[in-house]
Amino acid sequence: MTDLSVDARLLDSDRRTETSINSRVVTFALVILAAGSIALAQAYGWRQGALFVLGGGLGLILYHALFGFTSAWRVFIADGRGAGLRAQMVMLAVASVLFLPVLEQGSLFGETVRGLYGAVGVSVIVGAFLFGIGMQLGGGCASGTLYTAGGGNTRMLVVLTFFIVGSVWGAHDLPWWSAQPNVGPVSLVHTMGWPLALSLSLLLFAAIASSTVFIERWRHGTLKSGVSPEHRGWRRFLQGPWPLVAGAIALAIGNFATLYLAGRPWGITSAFALWGSKIAALGGLDVASWPYWKVPANAKMLQESIFADITSVMDFGIILGALLAAGLAGKFSPGWRVAPLSLLAAVIGGLLLGYGARLAYGCNIGAYFSGIASSSLHGWVWLAAAFAGSWLGIWLRPYFGLSVEREPGRTKSLRGQ
Repeated sequence: MTDLSVDARLLDSDRRTETSINSRVVTFALVILAAGSIALAQAYGWRQGALFVLGGGLGLILYHALFGFTSAWRVFIADGRGAGLRAQMVMLAVASVLFLPVLEQGSLFGETVRGLYGAVGVSVIVGAFLFGIGMQLGGGCASGTLYTAGGGNTRMLVVLTFFIVGSVWGAHDLPWWSAQPNVGPVSLVHTMGWPLALSLSLLLFAAIASSTVFIERWRHGTLKSGVSPEHRGWRRFLQGPWPLVAGAIALAIGNFATLYLAGRPWGITSAFALWGSKIAALGGLDVASWPYWKVPANAKMLQESIFADITSVMDFGIILGALLAAGLAGKFSPGWRVAPLSLLAAVIGGLLLGYGARLAYGCNIGAYFSGIASSSLHGWVWLAAAFAGSWLGIWLRPYFGLSVEREPGRTKSLRGQ
């Protein structure tokens, strides 16, 4: 089977389909986004309402740009096509240019801001490696799980459910993992200043992008940025798919807006641990006694409503934004039939995603995107470890009946390579 998050631009297809806007889905999503933002603004302040809408915008961007971290890595590892990975480097470069001067100063438009940093050590390496395996078995990362679930992929609802379960498990075990050998958080901005940190980051982004160009030309002879879109002009803007680079730039700007509104960059998975722990507490489990939830900031989150939590509000927005995009594209059509092996992969993948994200102090958004944009060394370590985990996850996919995207003539199983 092919995941919804697979970037269709990287596959051979010249089909043209006239799709109609699903007005009921679009109306529902818009009404909830509007009413929710007003209610949140009244209860928790205008920033909370704005973050809900911003989450909706990010969900729409992810869906319309088909911006899949998981599929981009898989297509590159399995078939040598690097357009998706190059788009990620563009996203990181734009975000770093916006973030680093501001983070060194510590304020943005008069508001105090900080980056996202995690300790560099055993925990992040193990967690990111597990997350990488989970990405490929589950068929999505943290952002991918939310936007594909919101877009109507019912298999991803299973992944999301067990992502939450794994996050609770990871929250329980995190204190032990955090005590393993590590050098603590390392900020390149605070270590070497933003000009040097930015120069080094841009150099690394360019090196990664250049390596994908070299590998793609070596394996295929030419670069491939994608197929012709189904729609043109305003219809393409409204229904997608958008160019990958446009999506990359929009996500970087959205993360910068998050930095201003929330005082820190975009994150996703801490909310999953919160949701799961609250449900577990309702079931009689004393999660409040766990060391993870005794940290003052975490304890406050556990006691308050989930709607007071910035990450939760943005996650809900992402789901609704993807729902809106699916309705605009006329592609909201949930299906409930999932092959047993694929369902098993969804369960295992979700657990690994949740557990790995907690150990690694974040996911593809909080650790990789926002971590690297914050000049956190743990973001780069996360990238290397998660990429290695993805390699193993891709090798395992055929055992669960999951496809590994390749162009015609390149169907050799990864097990035979």
